[in-house]
Amino acid sequence: MDIIEVDSVRKSYGDIEAVAGISLHVGEGEVVALLGPNGAGKTTTVEILEGYRRRDSGSVSVLGMDPWRAGSAFRSRVGLVLQECALPPGLTVMELLTLYASYYEHARSPKEVLGLVGLEGVEGMRVRKLSGGQQRRIDLALALIGDPALIFLDEPTTGFDPGARRSAWDIVKGMQSIGKTVVLTTHYMDEAYALANRLYIIAKGSVVEEGTPDAIIQRSQRRTRITFSHGDTQALPPVDGEVQKEGGSVVVETDAPLKALHAITGWAIANTVNIENLEVKNPSLEDVYLELTNA
Repeated sequence: MDIIEVDSVRKSYGDIEAVAGISLHVGEGEVVALLGPNGAGKTTTVEILEGYRRRDSGSVSVLGMDPWRAGSAFRSRVGLVLQECALPPGLTVMELLTLYASYYEHARSPKEVLGLVGLEGVEGMRVRKLSGGQQRRIDLALALIGDPALIFLDEPTTGFDPGARRSAWDIVKGMQSIGKTVVLTTHYMDEAYALANRLYIIAKGSVVEEGTPDAIIQRSQRRTRITFSHGDTQALPPVDGEVQKEGGSVVVETDAPLKALHAITGWAIANTVNIENLEVKNPSLEDVYLELTNA
């Protein structure tokens, strides 16, 4: 069952077409990431899905409703984590979650939600006393308190240190494990690769690629890149692939990395060549993203 169905949606601001006929779908229980450079149309698309912005044309169904026309029944089933959230600084964590829980007919227990986001033990602390990472976890807790079916996460780990980012990833995975559907926007390719079941890469208001992270990488037809250096760069091994020199290094681009490595190391041993700085780099999601978006 698709939680979100979008068909040929367009949105313009004056002469600028921010969304140029985007179509996408999100299945129940999926984590789907929208990727794209600033100005690509991601934010406008998400705001249309959330019901905060009116589309010019096309059709949108979210939880079986048109979000622009939907009322409180729709909003009670959707959780949001915006890029920046202002929290009441004088309330304690428990007071804040209890307040938000009172807005919903079927809210989750504040104590249970604190456990989900890893904030046990801070119930009595005032919001202003929390660290930046703890406040971001509170944002996630507020998105979960109404027990929504669908959660939008807009760059949820921007500004996090590596440890806090990994903890936030665990929270997102935990959301999926309890049956939540998540739409994620992020500029971190490792985050998208680690969390998303599927990706939509958006550029200039249009979807330029869609699929699982691995499928997108495989379809790119980018080749494995092998680099190494040795004393005589004039002498190059016979390799199944494209061989070239870059400064003092030899670069091999190949579709058969195992075979190429065997040829390189065999050539080095047979000719008593000392290979240094050997590196094998498979194509990454970031490589493909940059190619598709011309970023």
